[in-house]
Amino acid sequence: MTSTGVTAMLTELEGLVQAGNVQEGKQVLNRLKLELLSANAASPQAVSALELGVLLSAHEGDLQAFGRNMAQLKPAYSGGVASPRKAHITGLNLMHLLVDNRLAEFHSELEWLTKVEASDALVSFPISLERQLMVGIYDEVLQKQVPAPSFQFFMDHLLQTVRDSIADCIEVSYPSLKLKDCASMMKFDSVAALQEYIQEYRDDWIIDAADHALTFQPAATAVTAADIPSMQWIQQSLAYATEMERII
Repeated sequence: MTSTGVTAMLTELEGLVQAGNVQEGKQVLNRLKLELLSANAASPQAVSALELGVLLSAHEGDLQAFGRNMAQLKPAYSGGVASPRKAHITGLNLMHLLVDNRLAEFHSELEWLTKVEASDALVSFPISLERQLMVGIYDEVLQKQVPAPSFQFFMDHLLQTVRDSIADCIEVSYPSLKLKDCASMMKFDSVAALQEYIQEYRDDWIIDAADHALTFQPAATAVTAADIPSMQWIQQSLAYATEMERII
């Protein structure tokens, strides 16, 4: 295929990515890869095709395809290939590593960034997210706005993780809580959104429709000190200690 034909295909692919047309985009991307990647994976056109592939997989929410495209793209970036999309792709890759909890790789990627690259809004976004998650500043994480629509898929995953962490804390901190207060603490826009979350992820939470409240641990299953066989464990421990002393 001629250079003009490849350029036309790249333009077509870019339009499909912007339109969110995943299926047609994947078909064009596969044809481009056959034309470009086997010849020279570090050529500007090949790099552009892979970058569009990363954006396409982020739009589709296909983490495996995202990882494959990034694996093919990274050698070109490491080789110093310049690209106007590099900051965007780097930011998405950091989000991917953060979502997968691959923090060692996350920090390893940061070491390769220059100060200028790290200060780009598309790159600094996941960096600040990681810091806030590490110190538990969940309010700020939940209120963050993504710097580009392609980040939303990864952000949704992180928000789910953060809400799960808040839910874990709530259910061990309160015997019951008003629905509106719980929705506020978990940064839901409405009680209805909280109820959808409960139905899907916390079916052990009991909703009291009359009081508009939640109960996290029913009294019938609550563990009391009397339920703990403390004397039995003490006697066993003493027996083990006596036996060990006899053997020694």
